[in-house]
Amino acid sequence: MRQSVQVVTVGVTDLDVSRDFYTHGLGWIPTLDLPDIVFYQVGAGLVFAIFGILDLAADIGVAVTVGGGFSLGQVVTSQDEVDSAMERARAAGAEILKEPQYGAFGGYHGYFADPDGHRWEVAWNPGFTVADDGTVKIRLIT
Repeated sequence: MRQSVQVVTVGVTDLDVSRDFYTHGLGWIPTLDLPDIVFYQVGAGLVFAIFGILDLAADIGVAVTVGGGFSLGQVVTSQDEVDSAMERARAAGAEILKEPQYGAFGGYHGYFADPDGHRWEVAWNPGFTVADDGTVKIRLIT
């Protein structure tokens, strides 16, 4: 199996609430918006999908719970952009889990939860860059 990810799908309890949060609250533009699933282009070769949790469970064939033990992350280009993104999330109804602050990794970040509790980190990290082709480069800041 090759090392790649093209789709990240999260199960949501109310698709209309999540659609409103991501599309209107955060200002994301759907790539494909269907009655039962919404896709957003979030990077080169990567889409983020929101899908009703019961539909996701039926599709997988096992029980699925929201939230889970993971976080999604967005790397931005400045501390001000972290603050701006966190304020937009707050205004859209996100629960702020960690106010923006300096991190042990040498950058600046905060966490919020979407309406279903999916955790998002917004971070500026001077050692983390994303090239125009989508390639991520990480270097340790000491």
